[in-house]
Amino acid sequence: MKNLTRFSICFVLSIYAALATADDEKKVAEPKQASDEEVKLSDNEKAFQELLTKAKLVGKFTIDGQDTSKLAEEEYTISRISKTPEKDLWVFMARVKYGDKDYTVPLTLTVKWAGDTPMITLTDLKILGQGPFSARVLFHNNKYAGTWSHGEVGGHLFGRIEKEDPKEKPEKK
Repeated sequence: MKNLTRFSICFVLSIYAALATADDEKKVAEPKQASDEEVKLSDNEKAFQELLTKAKLVGKFTIDGQDTSKLAEEEYTISRISKTPEKDLWVFMARVKYGDKDYTVPLTLTVKWAGDTPMITLTDLKILGQGPFSARVLFHNNKYAGTWSHGEVGGHLFGRIEKEDPKEKPEKK
C-alpha cells in the first residue's frame, strides 16, 4: 500500500496521462509536440514554463484518515515542459523516483488556469492498468499544493519548487 500511495503521488504531481495504456477507457491521446516558436505563449504561460523547466518538486503528502505528524518527503524532477498546439495540453519531461523505480518519461497533462494560477488536472484516468487517478495541483510563488486520489485512497499534497541552478530561480510576482 505504501509503494502504491507513493506511485499515485508521483502521478499526481507530474506523471499522468502519457502512461495510460491502450485499453484504458479514458486514454488521453498524445498530442503533437511543437517547438516554442510554433506555439504562442501568453506571459503567464511563459512564466509557468520557466518555473517548471529544470525544476524539482520537493514536498510531502497526506493520506486521508492517517496520522499527519510524520510525513515522508518526495521529489519529482522536471527537465522541461512545453505547451502543445492542442488547447490546455502540455508535455512534461519528468523523472519519477519512488521505491526501486527510477525513470524519465514524457507526460501529456492538462493545465487549466484560474486567473494567473496554473493547475494540473486529472480526472479518473487509469494508468498502467491501475486507476482511477484524479488530482488538482496548483502552482504559485515557487510552491505547489493540491489534492489527489487513487480509487478510494486520497489526500493532500504540498511543497516547494526548486530550480536545478540557483541562479535560475524565477522571481516572485
